[in-house]
Amino acid sequence: MSSCCTPDGSCHSEAGDQATGGVVTVYQVSGMSCGHCKTAITQAVGDLAAVRAVDVDVDAGRVTVTTDGAPDESVIAKAVDEAGYELTGHAA
Repeated sequence: MSSCCTPDGSCHSEAGDQATGGVVTVYQVSGMSCGHCKTAITQAVGDLAAVRAVDVDVDAGRVTVTTDGAPDESVIAKAVDEAGYELTGHAA
């Protein structure tokens, strides 16, 4: 996964063609309220092995993760927890 924070503090993930063919999973995450939350989760989850892309929707409380194969949900939940948030399950 390549995620990058720009010098002005905004974050984006590189999904594009890299995400093609990956497994996309959407999680519900509680405790997010601002841009810092988005940055923290993008970095924590994006640093995991096999993660291709991370998209954080703070307002909806959702984190979309694209992985090379089936995601290791316990590892993703631990990364979210260590960033200070709680993965509460799959988004409907």
